[in-house]
Amino acid sequence: MPEMTFAQAIDYALGEAMAADERVITLGEDVAMLRRELLVRFGPSRVLQAPISEAAFLAAGVGAAMAGLRPVVEIMMVDFIAVALDALLNQATKVRAFSGGKWNVPLVVRAACGGGYGDAGQHEQCLWGLLSGMPGISVLVPSNPADAAGLMLSAIQCDEPVVFLEHKLLSDYWLDYLGRGGRETVSFDVPEAGARGEVPKPPAPVPIGKAKKAREGRDIAMFGLGVSLHRCLEAAQELEKDGISAEVVDLRSACPLDREMILSSASRTGRVLVVDEDYAGYGLSGEVAALLSEEGLKVDFARVCAEEVVPYARSLEDEVLPNRRRIREAALRLCGGSA
Repeated sequence: MPEMTFAQAIDYALGEAMAADERVITLGEDVAMLRRELLVRFGPSRVLQAPISEAAFLAAGVGAAMAGLRPVVEIMMVDFIAVALDALLNQATKVRAFSGGKWNVPLVVRAACGGGYGDAGQHEQCLWGLLSGMPGISVLVPSNPADAAGLMLSAIQCDEPVVFLEHKLLSDYWLDYLGRGGRETVSFDVPEAGARGEVPKPPAPVPIGKAKKAREGRDIAMFGLGVSLHRCLEAAQELEKDGISAEVVDLRSACPLDREMILSSASRTGRVLVVDEDYAGYGLSGEVAALLSEEGLKVDFARVCAEEVVPYARSLEDEVLPNRRRIREAALRLCGGSA
């Protein structure tokens, strides 16, 4: 299998989908530059440069999907989806229900997410908890190139709206951009195993809503996605020195959740730690806790999340976002050790 970067894998899958189905298009700000290889390959009628108006071009994507196309709409950062939320919340996610199933909106919204590089809370949010709260939507968060390619294929093939989030610390073109403008001396904690890896050729679709066990363990189950999955793996290695065997599960999507995998790992270990770069309140970690409670599963539960607005200063940012130290301390407390 060829080795690819995270971003290359996504574009590879998008290119394969565009070659297989002429209804697949991509549009958004700066796509002519960001997707220039696709532009050369498919032309400006299928790689469409949009003005800086997320509300306008996301609404156009909804209309295009209803008209029979399968658009991939790029919003540069997921934070900016706020100015276009009506098209997603009040239109795309409700068309199928309002039409009695006669209309579908096969729309993919692709956006960068996440922090860890010093750009403050207006540019470093994840927001998958907010987005997952909408009925009729899937929210995908891959952690490695193979899953990124496979999930992008599945997203494009889905007949319902999908938000596809790529963490900036895994994406090479984002890292290239983020390392400029006075940040040349700032180091970013990039998970190498997520930023580059082998990708099947042709890429194989990854089922939406299917988690993957990244590490076997017996004492505690840790659930993460995106960069948080790699933070869990790093912490699990450190926990071995404390005599704790940690299981790590890559959720791969914030919505839908793989209920079977969550319940299986939780029941086997009796302890659950959700590591989530999104906000703690009313989000993914609470949804996992609700699932465990509704199924009558009694486990020791904790979460490590972004507790407040992400600050600009890198030193403060590192304390707000989930990191190995916070994860290890939470796991030790759950397992009855001292942090």
